[in-house]
Amino acid sequence: MSIHWYPGHMRKASNEMIESLPLVNLVIEVLDARIPFSSSNPFIQDLVTEKPSIKILNKCDLADPEITKVWQEYYEQQDNTKTLALDLQHFDPAKQVIELINTLCPQKEGRNTLVMVTGIPNVGKSSLINCLAGRHMAKTGNEPAVTKGQQRINLRNGIMLLDTPGILWPKIENPNGSYRLATTGAIRNTAVSYEDVAFFAAEFLLEKYPELLQKRFKFETLPRSEIELLEIIGAQRGCLRSRGQVDLERVSTIFVNELRAGTLGNVSFETPDIIDVEMQQVQVLRAEKEEREKLRLEKVAARRRKAKANRK
Repeated sequence: MSIHWYPGHMRKASNEMIESLPLVNLVIEVLDARIPFSSSNPFIQDLVTEKPSIKILNKCDLADPEITKVWQEYYEQQDNTKTLALDLQHFDPAKQVIELINTLCPQKEGRNTLVMVTGIPNVGKSSLINCLAGRHMAKTGNEPAVTKGQQRINLRNGIMLLDTPGILWPKIENPNGSYRLATTGAIRNTAVSYEDVAFFAAEFLLEKYPELLQKRFKFETLPRSEIELLEIIGAQRGCLRSRGQVDLERVSTIFVNELRAGTLGNVSFETPDIIDVEMQQVQVLRAEKEEREKLRLEKVAARRRKAKANRK
């Protein structure tokens, strides 16, 4: 699936982050615990390699807890990196996060510790800031791209937060990453097809979490394919058109929204091992593309040389 959703304010925000980074002491990146890698912006990773960082795996109440632990171990093998698995919707982690900031970046007398808070759209970045500030400072919402510009928030405890807009990146090379972002709601619903997302999610759940499907939809026999799964659910929910045909768009919308809300159970869509395999495939595709581009340029150059020779 190809997703084209890169509003102009995201490009501006990226440039502003680059300008601000030299002054920043520590970076907090808020991730979606269901897709920690796919919800991590590679642009941010390239920027903060030399800074202490905290990775917040938010929405851990929706993710598979065992896989969340695997991701925490994976990230904490990196230098100057700590992780926290949080449920920002139901719990206030302010004390825990502030203690970790001070551990990684001890305060200097007379100076605030400047902490940049980053994350892609709809992962809970603004909710974290409001918890730390103890008041409603950042806009929140269930739709992505609520925060549009940077703002500084003084916690009055020696820590200054730099809130940045949620930004995606112009091109997502891993097609499975695109589907995962769409499935978890990081991309506006107007930019994706609910049917595409539902088919991806249904195929994944049939393979990795069949027991959750059987428990939720009371299947006597597990459906053999994603289309069969959606048609059965559609019939159960009355998503029918004339002549008893299932309305796939309607049942897909219901299925995806229940998955996003955690109604189907705790689901994680990726592990470090899965990502390693997929990124190897991305490297192969990237090399093939570069080779095709090289051949194209060589042909263009050859035509120009021939045209120049003919003019003589």
